[in-house]
Amino acid sequence: MKYGHHELTAHDDPVHANEQWWSEHAAEYVAEHGDTLGDADFIWGPEGLREADIEFLGSLRGKRVLEIGAGAAQCSRYLASRGVRVVATDLADGMLDHAARLNREVGIDVELLRADARHLPFKDAEFDVVFTSFGVLPFVPDLGDVHREVARVLRPGGVWAFSALHPTRWMFPDDPTHHGLTAHRSYFDRTPYIERGSSTLDYAEFHHTLSDHINSLIDSGFTIDELFEPPWPAGRTVVWGGWGPERSPILPGTLMIRSIKW
Repeated sequence: MKYGHHELTAHDDPVHANEQWWSEHAAEYVAEHGDTLGDADFIWGPEGLREADIEFLGSLRGKRVLEIGAGAAQCSRYLASRGVRVVATDLADGMLDHAARLNREVGIDVELLRADARHLPFKDAEFDVVFTSFGVLPFVPDLGDVHREVARVLRPGGVWAFSALHPTRWMFPDDPTHHGLTAHRSYFDRTPYIERGSSTLDYAEFHHTLSDHINSLIDSGFTIDELFEPPWPAGRTVVWGGWGPERSPILPGTLMIRSIKW
């Protein structure tokens, strides 16, 4: 296995590689983070910020909602438990298997669909709100492919809200201790992080700067309604990858953007 920051080859299909990776690692991911994510809770990121507390999506009364990159669909299950009409999609079959299992165990029957967020199987203007919590965006090379498709399925005035890795994190090692506070990469270096087997691409993650996010949204027909960088809560002891109580009070970890379709 080779891993690190390398350019893709002409034969690489990063979205397909990530689909396979997330399917194969779904059980491991759910086992590791299930206690933090819950079965029917809506958490925007490792800081533990809950939709119930901030209502980042706004009022959902009478609205049709779509989650992309839903994973095991904990967020959608939370919304459904409160009477919201919601559909949860993901590209990884393994994740959807866990979503279906949790539906049965919790007794909340969220509609689940396998779908590529760049090619959604829905009509134009079918939804009032689309969201993802840390899904999809780090795993596609072109943000516009997702933003334009989200714009297509949203009605005019609809909301597109997401959380993602804060772009400044790309400069630092994935270390939650004080050792992770020394930058070792240029913020402007967009060379993807990849993992490669003997002959195939196994995983790819892409860096999108803040201007990449903002300009892609504008170019796709959105106006920015709110940009939020949640602080690390005092006393929070959870360690999640590069997030934790030692480093995260100093360095932003999550970017949240709510935008409105023209």
